[in-house]
Amino acid sequence: MAKLSKDEQRRMRSASRLFATQALFQMEASDTPFEEVQQEFETHRFGAELDGDTFSEGDIDLFRGLLREAVSHQAKIDQLTDAALVAKWPINRIDPTLRALFRAAGAELLTRDTPPKVTITEFVDVARAFFPEGKETKFVNAVLDHMARAIKPEAFS
Repeated sequence: MAKLSKDEQRRMRSASRLFATQALFQMEASDTPFEEVQQEFETHRFGAELDGDTFSEGDIDLFRGLLREAVSHQAKIDQLTDAALVAKWPINRIDPTLRALFRAAGAELLTRDTPPKVTITEFVDVARAFFPEGKETKFVNAVLDHMARAIKPEAFS
């Protein structure tokens, strides 16, 4: 197998973040078990062609890690998200897509060595993919910045 360029590796990581957000949303919306959703994405999304469109290949290890860690640390991630939201908007009242995004991003912030600013930028891009016309990207940026400062304050000093 040919060595991937840095740009190809970056695109694969970005695709994995998007896929992880979609998978977490699907798990919640359909009450489907983790393993079943993970398998479905790996089999039918990574590099798959659907209606003439080809899905990106993803970084399988990052995808699996984000899913596993988001599920394992969901309570802590949800607490961090709640702390970043105004009191009138607890996590169970926000859009389920955003909830999935915060869980995937929170998993990366909590368990990966990715610089927090990279994680924030990547997940703001994921938000833009779901909400291209909306104000959600600014909201996502603000919430993730708050979460990142709580998890890794040393990265901002």
